Amino acid sequence: MNDVELIKLEIDHLEMVRNWRNSLYVSASMYSDNEITEEQQQKWFLKIKEDATCKYWVVYFKGISVGLAYLTDINLSFDSCYMGFYLKDSSVSGTSIAAKLEFNLLEYVFTVLKLNKLRCEVFEFNKPVISMHEKFGFRREAFYREHCKKNGKYENVIGLAILSNEWRVIASALGTKIYGKFFLENKNGE
Repeated sequence: MNDVELIKLEIDHLEMVRNWRNSLYVSASMYSDNEITEEQQQKWFLKIKEDATCKYWVVYFKGISVGLAYLTDINLSFDSCYMGFYLKDSSVSGTSIAAKLEFNLLEYVFTVLKLNKLRCEVFEFNKPVISMHEKFGFRREAFYREHCKKNGKYENVIGLAILSNEWRVIASALGTKIYGKFFLENKNGE
């Protein structure tokens, strides 16, 4: 059923991910768009690989690596975390990959981790991503004025979130819409 797979980020993935992250396509949507060196990437990986408050995966679509997904600030006291992901370039955007990936991340957070709240932050100018999150049930909770400086200009950021009980109401319908009859057959077989 699921042609989008999340594989734990390993050291062998680092150069590929660094190249994606340094691309203008990806860095334009990130808080930091400074060029990341190989040494910085290695230090970052050593820091996050044993950190229980985050999870990073390389996203594969039909066996081909296409992006990175992550959960950060996993906080069991607050019962919440942040999510984010990016696809490596425009050749894979506009496909069903992002929708399947977002669905899979929501299911993981609320079914496997059993957290109550999932949050994300998106630049106000990135209206397609905000719209996609809202289609998945995210609601706007915050407006961060001039939150981040990009290209010499301060940009606003929208904070969005969804609760576990809100996800449960729409998860089955979205799963069927995204995965079709295979989702229903798999769900009914469990």
